[in-house]
Amino acid sequence: MHIEKRKSKNKIKYYLAHSYREGSKVHKFRKYLGLDLTKQKLKERKQIAEKLILEEIHKYKIIKDPLKFELSKKEIDSIKKTESEIPLKISHLSKNEWKIFSEIFTYNTNAIEGSKLNQKEVRDLLEKDKWPDKSKEDIAEAYGVDEAIQFIRGAKEHISIELIKKIHKIVFKNSKQFAGKFRKKNEEVVVMDNKGNIIHEGAPQSRIIHLLKELTEWYNKNKSKYPAIVLGAVIHNQFENIHPFADGNGRVGRILLNNILIKYDLPPISIDFNNRAEYYSSLRAYELNKDLKPTIDLFIKEYKELKRRLGDYKK
Repeated sequence: MHIEKRKSKNKIKYYLAHSYREGSKVHKFRKYLGLDLTKQKLKERKQIAEKLILEEIHKYKIIKDPLKFELSKKEIDSIKKTESEIPLKISHLSKNEWKIFSEIFTYNTNAIEGSKLNQKEVRDLLEKDKWPDKSKEDIAEAYGVDEAIQFIRGAKEHISIELIKKIHKIVFKNSKQFAGKFRKKNEEVVVMDNKGNIIHEGAPQSRIIHLLKELTEWYNKNKSKYPAIVLGAVIHNQFENIHPFADGNGRVGRILLNNILIKYDLPPISIDFNNRAEYYSSLRAYELNKDLKPTIDLFIKEYKELKRRLGDYKK
């Protein structure tokens, strides 16, 4: 970042400017600091403007390197060792266990987003087609998530824009008019907590396609470099940062995560509804600091619990 000076009659206007190149395009950010400023006042306003420019850059969600630091060989080997110790193998999952997983995942992933269906109601719905006296939207989306899990098991692609849209369409085809369609022009996303504080802003709508292409390119370039858990964690976090849909991003992101994991013969993951606070915290840690450790720690925790849940569910 640098100070720009412009003469205006007999006075000097000060700006803080910053440029970066993205492909063949150069983006420039500029903040007006004031007129005929003293050194002290210029220093104070420069500090404020730097923060504002960094916030604007953050909104652009540049994906050139989704990891804050390059993972060392030691770190990669440690994660690979952890993967090898997962107490469940995808090849060992029977047809019935896949059905049970889908029911567990469907309940938890929808509950995280506010569905009022309890676990028994989801089970009765998917196994017996027994509809509870609950929201028709919740019921449609339970069927949709279950269908999407079956879909990714047979899908060949790891990640693509069309795959992402297809997953969204499957999940929400009977509940949302915009199923399978990205946010429209001027349709921006702001996520707030129960106190009205902004906790996440999706990428600008005009940047969605570019950022998803960039994310796909990053994945294809690095899919042989990093362990599957790292790849899945990066893709999931970046996808949630971009927030390409008006609604349904969490569910699509978690299904996309599982699509990547199972392509590497790792078991799928279900983020437990009771762990949602830890899940949101891990997303926040990545968004703010590109810190992937909380996400990976949560995934390992969920893996350790998955085998027990599958056993308990059969009882």
